[in-house]
Amino acid sequence: MTVNDIIKLMPSCLNTVAAADMKSSIQFDISKPMYLLIDHGTCAAHEGVVDSPDVALTMADEDLKAMLKGELNGAMAFMSGKLKLKGDMMLAQRIPSLFDASKIG
Repeated sequence: MTVNDIIKLMPSCLNTVAAADMKSSIQFDISKPMYLLIDHGTCAAHEGVVDSPDVALTMADEDLKAMLKGELNGAMAFMSGKLKLKGDMMLAQRIPSLFDASKIG
């Protein structure tokens, strides 16, 4: 399963209660860029680049895959330089609570 496959699964793993009051975009700058649009408890995954994302995560495909599966700590990835963030860092920190990593293959 590729990191893009995982991102496509993320809408089905959304914690709708945690995302009930949100309207945000999360850009994943990887080899084949993708983004998520979260809108008041719903989520959709899209290929490409969104205009003016709320937060953009840049990292190697395998590192992002490990992070999304809960195998790589986001803070540690950021501190070690594996993860680069642009935009709303607080939103980036909320990503693990917004999605259930146990449902991701």
